[in-house]
Amino acid sequence: MELSMMLDYAGDPRRAADQAAALESAGLDAVWVAEAWGFDSPTIMGYLAARTERLKIGSAILNVYSRTPGLIAQTAAGLDALSGGRALLGLGASGPQVVEGWHGMPYDKPLGRTRETVELCRRIWRRETIDHHGITDMPLPPEKGGRHGKPLKILTRPVRPTVPVYIASLGPANVRLTAEIADGWLPTLFIPEKAAAVWGGPLAEGTAKRSPELGPLQTVAGGLLAIGPDAAAVRDLARPQIALYVGGMGAVGKNFYNDLAVAYGYEEEARRIQELYLSGRKRDAAAAVPDELCELMTLCGPEGYVRERVEAFREAGVTMLNVTPVGPDPATLIETVKSWL
Repeated sequence: MELSMMLDYAGDPRRAADQAAALESAGLDAVWVAEAWGFDSPTIMGYLAARTERLKIGSAILNVYSRTPGLIAQTAAGLDALSGGRALLGLGASGPQVVEGWHGMPYDKPLGRTRETVELCRRIWRRETIDHHGITDMPLPPEKGGRHGKPLKILTRPVRPTVPVYIASLGPANVRLTAEIADGWLPTLFIPEKAAAVWGGPLAEGTAKRSPELGPLQTVAGGLLAIGPDAAAVRDLARPQIALYVGGMGAVGKNFYNDLAVAYGYEEEARRIQELYLSGRKRDAAAAVPDELCELMTLCGPEGYVRERVEAFREAGVTMLNVTPVGPDPATLIETVKSWL
């Protein structure tokens, strides 16, 4: 099992990136850079490539609406070149609120767009000449306004013939697609004890269609990390983020994270969190997050307990433990957990 962390995308990106670089020597294997509707992730990933020597650097996530498949492939190839072959491409459909509200794009065909983007990226990295017509046209045909385009292949030579592709997915159809075509899976709000019940079927169905060349599906999941006799209290720091996702990431009936909480068995709690959050009562929404949910989504407590949580994630199929170290000495936390993996 590898060890990674998610970069804090809401604060100072240089400070966050410098912290990640400092944890490289402590044993951190990878860092994931979110984007949402804040700073773009490729700029920060390029900075990380210059600041590190060994860390894998991944996007978590680039959505498949606001950039063309060609640009996504170029971005991943550029990062891979700058980092000497350390890029990870995290992709996803994001959600209607971000895609339509921030990027001004219609939220349509999420599965088809994801499949097509992965297919085109891999063809581009192999330096194929692209003549493709689907959701995306390369080149644009005359009947859609094209006048001067011709099939092209990427001008530069990628460092690797492929970049590992990770897909962020939660719903059954999207998880099925992930297991079929992706190198890795980026689930959110992952509870190891409940994962098989929620996703076991779609994962098995997608794996049945998976090419043997891809190898086993890699899974990235984890949570807040704190070790010590009083570290259980750190779980409360997860409340605002859980409330944001379950309550605020989308409208009623259009929130994938709320649907996930319901699938986990917290139907009434998920409804209440969303009701509070969307009415502007964010603190109350955070307080309404069940204690059990905070505990199962984190790794906080005495050393023996945290080791048990690490093993629970491992047994659930997690191959890269993604943690957010909390405390005055994050390097020691990373070193400790790395020694268990």
